[in-house]
Order: sequence, then structure tokens, then C-alpha cells
Amino acid sequence: MENTQMPPVRPAQPGPAGMPMVQQVQVQPEPKKDISGLIKTIVIIVVSLIAVTFIGLFIWMFMQYKDAQTLSQGEIDSAVAVAKDEQAKKDEDEFKEREKYPYKNFSGPVDYGQLSFEYPKTWSVYVAKAATTGGDYNAYFNPLQVEAVSKDTINALRVTIRDKSFDDVAEEYQREMDKKDSNLTMESITVNGESANRYTGTIPNTDLNGYIVIFKIRDKTVIMQTDSVLFKEDFDKLLGTITFNR
Repeated sequence: MENTQMPPVRPAQPGPAGMPMVQQVQVQPEPKKDISGLIKTIVIIVVSLIAVTFIGLFIWMFMQYKDAQTLSQGEIDSAVAVAKDEQAKKDEDEFKEREKYPYKNFSGPVDYGQLSFEYPKTWSVYVAKAATTGGDYNAYFNPLQVEAVSKDTINALRVTIRDKSFDDVAEEYQREMDKKDSNLTMESITVNGESANRYTGTIPNTDLNGYIVIFKIRDKTVIMQTDSVLFKEDFDKLLGTITFNR
């Protein structure tokens, strides 16, 4: 067998005071853990999450802004269209109103009190009965041309001077108001200083909704009627211009 030789052991050197010296073994320090890399990694992850959050928030806000912008533009376009329509209608109404001026003057038969009033120059007049030999007087007014006279056609104004007392004519309208299915109502007004009755609702013996005003001239009764509420403004205006001989 091969002999394994052990290295010779050096004898301990005597220390001071004759004590043997103990050989010191150098202890290697534990390596420090490197945490700086871990911190950097955490910081990068946090910054990345924040960046992704901000990017997502920015995209969401941008989309909201675009939606709001589209909606606002639509609302603006709609409002502009409505405003244009309203302005066009207003311009048309103003044009039609200007076309009525200067107003024409109507004058009825002298023997019947010479009823007079102003009416739009765009209206046509048709005198159906002139009452030159007595009886009732009938005239019809309408824009452009007078419609065929019947209980179903609409004219802006019908003027009748009846050879009948005011009380008798008022009684006829009262009977119409007393009917069960009547929606006719009456109020008292003044025409050229004369007491008058104004009726509103369905015109008797027709399906037309309009206004009727009756007042007396001497021993006769004037009936002024518009066949549609569309002519109310013109009707009220010409009532204010009425004159007659008492």
C-alpha cells in the first residue's frame, strides 16, 4: 500500500511569556446582496404602469372629446337649420305684410250708411248684391281672388248689410248658440263707438271656424265674417278702421 504522508505540523511558536501562539485563520466576509437592481426593476414596472394608465386615460378622454365635438356640431347644425327656417318664414310673413300696404278703402252704399273700412290691397272684392233696389247687400273679399261663394268655401271676409233690425239678427245667433252641439260664444265689443256682438266658433250652417261681428247702422244690421281663424289678424285690424254714417 502506498503510504500517504501528512504534511509536517509546524510547532506552535511560543508567544510572550512562553505561551504558545494560536494561529489566526482569516475569516472571509459574507458578500452583500445587490438590491439596487431590484429597486430599479420595481421603479421601471411602476413607471410603466403609470404610463399605460395615462395613455389609456388620454385615449378615453380624446374619444369623449371627439364624441362631444360631433354631438355639439350636430346640435349646432340643427339649430342653424331651425334658425334659417324661422328667419325664412319671418321674411316671408314680413313680405306678405308689406305687400298689403298701402291698404285700399272699401265704401258701401250711401243709402245703407256708407259703411267704410280699409282692407289689404292684395285682396280682391266681389259685390254679389249691391242692394240698389233694396234688400240685403253682400260683398266678399279674399287674397288674390274670391272663392266661389258657398257655405263650404273659405273667404277672408264676408260683408252683409241686412235690411233687418239688430235685435232680430242677434236673436238668430242666440238660437244658434242655444243648440246642444253649438260651440259658438259671444262677447260684447265696440265698433266705431257702436255696441256690437262678436261671435267665435263654428259658423252656423257650416263646418268652418271663424269670427262674426254684428252691429247696427240706422235700421239695418251689418254682419262681418271671416271664414277662418287664419285671417284673425287682418279681420281685427280692419274692424279698427270701420266708419259709417249714423
